[in-house]
Amino acid sequence: MNTTSRLIEDLEAMMGVSALSGHEEPMIRMMRDSLGQVTEAVSTDCLGNVHARIGGADKDAPRVMLFAHMDQLGMIVRKIDPDGCVRMERLGGIPEKVLPGCRMSIANLLGNPIPAVVGIKAHHMTPQDEKSRVVPYAELYLDLGCDSAEAVRALGVEVGCPVAYEPYCARWGNRIVGTSVDNRGGCAVLLETARRLKERTLRCEVHIVATVQEEFNLRGALVAAQSIEPDIAVALDVMVAGDTPDLRGKNDIVLGGGPILGMYSFHGRGTLNGVLPHPALVSSFRESAGRLGMPLQYNAAAGLLTDLSYVQLVGKRGVAALDLGFPARYTHSPVEMCDLRDLEALVRLLEETVAGWGPMDLRR
Repeated sequence: MNTTSRLIEDLEAMMGVSALSGHEEPMIRMMRDSLGQVTEAVSTDCLGNVHARIGGADKDAPRVMLFAHMDQLGMIVRKIDPDGCVRMERLGGIPEKVLPGCRMSIANLLGNPIPAVVGIKAHHMTPQDEKSRVVPYAELYLDLGCDSAEAVRALGVEVGCPVAYEPYCARWGNRIVGTSVDNRGGCAVLLETARRLKERTLRCEVHIVATVQEEFNLRGALVAAQSIEPDIAVALDVMVAGDTPDLRGKNDIVLGGGPILGMYSFHGRGTLNGVLPHPALVSSFRESAGRLGMPLQYNAAAGLLTDLSYVQLVGKRGVAALDLGFPARYTHSPVEMCDLRDLEALVRLLEETVAGWGPMDLRR
């Protein structure tokens, strides 16, 4: 099976499950089992991060952490009304404007999926001044087809149960469309990169980590990094493409245009955190792309950040950090889209670069 076939197979499996922040068990099992076929050195921690170690032939080479988050955003059951309607609390940056009429999936107390829809006022009964209004999530409700709270609870649904978009994955030519491309695309790249690096003689010690709770305050990767104490950390995640009519002019990122180097990120809302990449890592990936004849794209964006923002601050000396991504459209919606060619290129770029790393002085 070639890289493309494996990526498709992995994406279909990963996008076929729900794994909300704090409820990542389906993805934890999948990544643990898959990485266990690459190396015996696989473990999980208390939060649920899955950690595999490969390489390390040269003790003077850097310790590298490659990671991608497994979790997705969604909702949490907040209240069950007497008439059987279920109220929700938002978990992560789920956009309210896409929710009315959405098909959702609730994981009940046994972890089994329970189908639901987000209620939407009938168009024929909606006053004109409400038709363009974005309904706040606190006013929305889930309809499970039940007519009482007792009927809802009989399905094993209770306060605290996770709610996600109903899983969906389709291939349209080179494009993958569906739920949780953010960040199952990154997880698929991480897994395929681990397979390919395992076949190489690696001087550096590489720690492959599938992290949890990125969509909930960026928590999992920080715990993993404190355990690993890496010299270098590279985060794999989506980056917003600017090639649709509504985003043209925001950036030059296009689907099918190749991997993306994150050159600047800054959240600016409460966290006041972000990432400025280490120059040596930028140069290393650029040189690898040149050898491969591979085009690169570049991203500089405010209003967002990844879990790398906190990983870079671990330890007494800090960590050389770089966000490495692939383009995606319609992020945080039920119909995210990416391009297989970008994922394939990202795997090749990571293999070429990391396999070449030996002893290096990362001091500025």
